[in-house]
Amino acid sequence: MANPILYRRRIIPEECVLLKDDIILSCDEDHIVTSWHALHPKKDLHHGSSCYFLKEGFKVSKFCRENGDLLYWYCDIVDFDFHPSDNSLIVTDLLADVIVYPDGFVKIVDLDELVTALDTRSIGLDTLKSSLLRLDRLLTIIYSGNFDSLKKFIK
Repeated sequence: MANPILYRRRIIPEECVLLKDDIILSCDEDHIVTSWHALHPKKDLHHGSSCYFLKEGFKVSKFCRENGDLLYWYCDIVDFDFHPSDNSLIVTDLLADVIVYPDGFVKIVDLDELVTALDTRSIGLDTLKSSLLRLDRLLTIIYSGNFDSLKKFIK
C-alpha cells in the first residue's frame, strides 16, 4: 500500500476528519507510522507520533508536551477500512482506549461509550465483540510486559 490518505472516524460524537496535517513516516502492509500535531491542543498535549497496527486493530500513540517530554502512551482500539480507488484509509475509533503512563500505570477508559453506542444502535453486537477482543489482545501484550514491542515503532 502506498502512503494512503488518512481519515479518523469517530462514533461518539459522529464525525469523519481528514488527517491532512499528519505526516506518514513509514508505511507497509502491517504498520503505518505518523507524526502529528494535536488537532485540538490541550493544556499539556502538543504533538506526537502514532503507529497503526493494521492487522491487530489498534493504534498506539505517543502523546508529548510542547518540549517533547512524554505525557503518556494512548492506545485506541480501531477498525480499518481501505479504499483502493482513492488510496484512502478510514480509521474508525471503536471507543475503548488504554492509557499507559510513564510510570507504567495502565488505565482503561471509555468502556461506557461502548454501551452507549450499542444502546443507540451506533454500533452492532459484532462491532462490540470485535472491540472487546482487540482490547483484550492489547491488554495481554501490555500486562505480559511486552508493550515495548509496540512502542519500538514510534520515535
